Parts: sequence; C-alpha cells; structure tokens
Amino acid sequence: MNWNNWIRQFHRWLSIAFTVAVIINIAAMIKQEQALWIGLLALFPLIFLLISGLYLFALPYAARWRGGYAAGGRVLTE
Repeated sequence: MNWNNWIRQFHRWLSIAFTVAVIINIAAMIKQEQALWIGLLALFPLIFLLISGLYLFALPYAARWRGGYAAGGRVLTE
C-alpha cells in the first residue's frame, strides 16, 4: 500500500469517526447535556479531515506539475 492510498483510507475512516462524533453531539444537544468534551469530539477528526482532504485535493495538480502526468497516470499531451 503506497502513501497516497494510505492517506485516502485514513481520510475515509476519519469521515466515519467525524460522522459518529456529530451524531453524538446532536444527541447530547437534544438531551441538553452539552459539555465541552462533546463539542471537541467532532473537532479533532475535522482538523485531520481538513489536512488529509487538502492533500488529496492537491495530488492531481502536484502530479501534473512534477512530471506531466494526470491523476489517472495518463500522459498529458499539449
């Protein structure tokens, strides 16, 4: 498993963790048991989602800039 696939898999699992944290946060708000740690529960995966998402977003552009290849491995002809 190369580096890019590892980050992609990590991003997918983080999205699941973030979704669960948001559901827990909504349930706590409905029960009116809001605490600081419940709010931070969704913030930590969100920070890592932002970082990994920006990396995955920049991959095709970086590949073109480095070697003239598109994201799918096709050679760009101009």
